[in-house]
Amino acid sequence: MRFVLVFVLLFQAAWGQAASSAATGHARAELLVHAPSGVKPGAEVWLGLRILHDPGWHTYWLNPGDSGLPTTMAWTLPAGVTAGAIAWPTPKQMPLGPLMNYGYDGELLLPVRLSVPASWQGGPLPVKLRADFLICEEACIPEFAELDTELTPGPASAHAALFERAFRTAPLAVPGLGASARIENNALVIEATGLPSAYRGRPLQLFPENGGVLEHPAPLAQEWQGEKLVLRAPLSAQRSDSPAAMDAVITADHKAPGVRIGFAIAGTWPQAGAAAPPAAESARPWLLVLAFAFLGGAILNLMPCVFPVLSLKVLGFAQHGGERRRIVAGGFAYTAGVIASFLLLAALLLALRASGEQLGWGFQLQSPLFVAALAVLFTLIGFNLAGLFEFNNMLPDRLLNARARNPVLDDFLTGVLAVAVASPCTAPFMGAALGAALAQPAPQALSVFAALGAGMAAPYLAASLFPGLARLLPRPGPWMARFKTFMAFPMFATVVWLLWVLGLQAGPDAIAAVLGLVVAAAFGVWVLGIPARSSAGKSIGIGAAGLAVAGAAFWAWPAFQGAPATAPAAAGWQAWSPQALAQARQEGRPVFVDFTAAWCVTCQYNKRTTLADPGLMEDFRARKVVLLRADWTRRDETITQALKELGRSGVPVYALYRDGAGQATLLSELPSVEEVRQALAAP
Repeated sequence: MRFVLVFVLLFQAAWGQAASSAATGHARAELLVHAPSGVKPGAEVWLGLRILHDPGWHTYWLNPGDSGLPTTMAWTLPAGVTAGAIAWPTPKQMPLGPLMNYGYDGELLLPVRLSVPASWQGGPLPVKLRADFLICEEACIPEFAELDTELTPGPASAHAALFERAFRTAPLAVPGLGASARIENNALVIEATGLPSAYRGRPLQLFPENGGVLEHPAPLAQEWQGEKLVLRAPLSAQRSDSPAAMDAVITADHKAPGVRIGFAIAGTWPQAGAAAPPAAESARPWLLVLAFAFLGGAILNLMPCVFPVLSLKVLGFAQHGGERRRIVAGGFAYTAGVIASFLLLAALLLALRASGEQLGWGFQLQSPLFVAALAVLFTLIGFNLAGLFEFNNMLPDRLLNARARNPVLDDFLTGVLAVAVASPCTAPFMGAALGAALAQPAPQALSVFAALGAGMAAPYLAASLFPGLARLLPRPGPWMARFKTFMAFPMFATVVWLLWVLGLQAGPDAIAAVLGLVVAAAFGVWVLGIPARSSAGKSIGIGAAGLAVAGAAFWAWPAFQGAPATAPAAAGWQAWSPQALAQARQEGRPVFVDFTAAWCVTCQYNKRTTLADPGLMEDFRARKVVLLRADWTRRDETITQALKELGRSGVPVYALYRDGAGQATLLSELPSVEEVRQALAAP
């Protein structure tokens, strides 16, 4: 759903029993009073929020279902006067694609009972209401109304017919009705007796008051066993609650009032995420998702962000040209490092998302501290490749001996480093696979990330297993020293890119801080590289190096806490927001959204090629396309939610919203000018 904030407040005071009203944009809201015997202590006094929806628009029930928000009321009342809960009418089911929502359209009255204190002396009672509701058609818009009225002692029954109709449509409390429930095979089984006889033989609807428990779109299995009704409702794959008891409404006809039931729940709730997947996702062949992940991982090797690290792997093949066993072991170690790193990142991402964090793939590069650490690390690797120092001269003897005993450790760590750098890239086929993965229970999600890692490591594992592929590389010789030095420059180029990303995230002070850390780290490796005649000298060197780096880190820390720099909008582009998207669609204009990030090299490539093509930009202008850019460089929960709604968890994502289309059209991760033009021209 797309959220846009439209505040249109037409405010007028109403005196006596006259209702206050306000136009909110896509509805009209009124505050009504119903007190047939007058306003006095102990009397039946009702206030009601009347919402007249525009045609095609709707608002939501207490439990909105798979999307939406319930209407809320905030009252300002005289001392001692209290307002009760909303007496919700029976809602109706509102399917939307694979989702199922619960709400109302047309004319709606939400009654609230008012309690007048015994100390009231009969003067006027001013009442103010702030009502907030989400109103939806194809887009969803948060709207509100500020209403007021004044109650006087006389009777107020002008709106009696509206209130009586609202009372008739409220769920009924049937005397003698009993219900119980239990957890059984990832479903909630409800048994109820004492239901109206009119419910027999008719398809029933269940409206649970608790959200995030049941799979709302799933078919409701029902069976009559004599006088007892047995309902089986599947648990949600994204369940967020495990209540000990629930209330619900059962109805057989949207035009008739439902029946309210309450029940305790017996049995043990399964672990959240263990329920059956949503219908839209269960229909997706899981082997196809794994195949997409494997293919996307293989293509990831061609992404420019991975090239500097992969050059280290190529150099390793050349160095061990004739050592067959060493090459095979290194290939398996590299594969293990890649897959283990993907699984670790995925597990961390899933854990954070389960705790309520709005994160997506590549989330670690939204942290300026992580980007700074990568910049320092790549600088040191570049220094090493350029021959300015050797790690072997700095490591303690114990670590050198361990490295000699386990030479494949270098290959494993190369796999780890490759994943750290590759994670901001999204190759073709990866987007759909990752989007599907993050909507699944943890075991299935992790299997997708494992397939992604296997695909990324596959070319190098194949080269290590099949000598014919390895023989394509030149034999070891003097060229290797020159190649090693040459490979320092892609590392330094990567550092320049990381510093540019950091500048956008935290400003120029952060760049200066990283350069200070680089100087301190370079001093540290120089000190560690000085031959020491004694263990005391070595300890002094280690202490000096550590002190230099710690001091620089302490000095640099405040720079990483700065606000992100605001990049100027490119010509023709506007900053994305749910409000901007909804506004453009309300105007009947097509919208093209570029979900991007500074740390996404694929995004930057597309931005400077396809999305900068003069002919394509002219096509955008001719078709009056609104161009929006959603910058995910730093963490943004609104953008993360928008990506989730599109079935994606990382960038780049390119979404085209055609005029009159209910859903966005998603383009590939590397769209060509022709692909974009075809999407624009499609009916």
